[in-house]
Amino acid sequence: MVSLYQAHKKIYPRSVSGLFSKWRWGLVFLTQLVFYGLPWLEWGQRQAVLFDLGARRFYILGLVLYPQDFIYLTGILVISALSLFLFTAVAGRLWCGYACPQTVYTEIFLWIEKQIEGDRSARMRLDAAPMSAEKFFRKAGKQAAWIAVALWTGFTFVGYFTPIRELGLSFVNFGMGPWETFWVFFYGFATYGNAGYMREQVCKYMCPYARFQSAMFDKDTLIVTYDAERGEPRGARSKKADPKALGLGSCIDCSLCVQVCPTGIDIRKGLQYECIGCGACADVCDEVMDKVGYPRGLVRYSTQHAVAEHWGTSEIIRHVFRPRVMIYTGILLAIVVAMLVSLSMRIPFKVDVVRDRAALARIVEGGKLENIYRLQVMNATERKLTFKLRATGLPGLVLVSEPEVSVEAAQNLWVPATLHLPYDGAKPGSHAIHFEIEATDGSGHLTEKSVFIVPR
Repeated sequence: MVSLYQAHKKIYPRSVSGLFSKWRWGLVFLTQLVFYGLPWLEWGQRQAVLFDLGARRFYILGLVLYPQDFIYLTGILVISALSLFLFTAVAGRLWCGYACPQTVYTEIFLWIEKQIEGDRSARMRLDAAPMSAEKFFRKAGKQAAWIAVALWTGFTFVGYFTPIRELGLSFVNFGMGPWETFWVFFYGFATYGNAGYMREQVCKYMCPYARFQSAMFDKDTLIVTYDAERGEPRGARSKKADPKALGLGSCIDCSLCVQVCPTGIDIRKGLQYECIGCGACADVCDEVMDKVGYPRGLVRYSTQHAVAEHWGTSEIIRHVFRPRVMIYTGILLAIVVAMLVSLSMRIPFKVDVVRDRAALARIVEGGKLENIYRLQVMNATERKLTFKLRATGLPGLVLVSEPEVSVEAAQNLWVPATLHLPYDGAKPGSHAIHFEIEATDGSGHLTEKSVFIVPR
């Protein structure tokens, strides 16, 4: 019988220390400090970052964005995609190895597992041992810690959409709404399952990035590489033995590079799609090289061209800044600058004009033609604004409703607007007009199109 599915063998990553490990843990602390801490920061009298879906307002520090500002979300997504392409072209899967939530939470859950169950060999012995009181309490303690971290993660995630202090009070008083409860447990369950159990399976079988990353790689991309020319043929030997006399390379075949790999691959087999570029194998290999007295760098960040051509650091850097990378960088900088300029020039209010459909036009006292409109004025600042309204486009067109309107901070208001035109002021039909809205504090001026209907 031929199985269509590969049997899953649990991976027990060995702990490792070194330059890349320090970078990885530094980014774990940084990303989680931002994720867990940002919802608790205040900006004025509100939460600094809050995506209020009910009110359809997004607060990001001093910015108040509305659904009409969707273009900025599009810009952020484009910047994120181009950044991913740029980083991948330069240095492979840096995102996966250091900042991807899957990697970050797997590192956290592995650290908890190590603290409770012990190092790699201790965890393997514990899993192989029959159930006992010690095994039960260690496993239960690990599960409790995992669940606590997962639920806190889910709670924090929901805190970006519901004010987190209100959410905390609701949680303590068992008063959370059904959707809030669902998303806390859903996101918590996803964190618990992905980081606690699925781990490398997410990277290997579920993440699409692993499948199309090769399209962004070339032979000048920095990747974790094994120097086969220097390392082969591999084999064990005493520390005092001369490898050249034995016909051996620098690799002592200790397999530590496999033991520390979070996805369980052997980097000595060359570039593999499962490799997330975390550099753990480079750290442990450098430790081994130090112990046996060989030069570091048997496993290192380099490029395929650099290893084959024996390039130095300056040559590697020169080839990193190749046309493809410079094009990505230029496009990315242009979009970032355009976004910043657009935000700096953004008018802090918006207006939508809606015609009253109940009566397209009518004749009122004095023989005037009347059209009625509704203006939705949205104040995107956090201070009260007063606006002046007027209409242009036809001779004799007059705004007879209130010419000024005040809108509270970060609020929107529907304002009725009535226009009058002399009876013979225009031919029958539809005529283009403009509403002009100006903030009295000089913060902006908008012109919105509409039409004035003259009946036959």
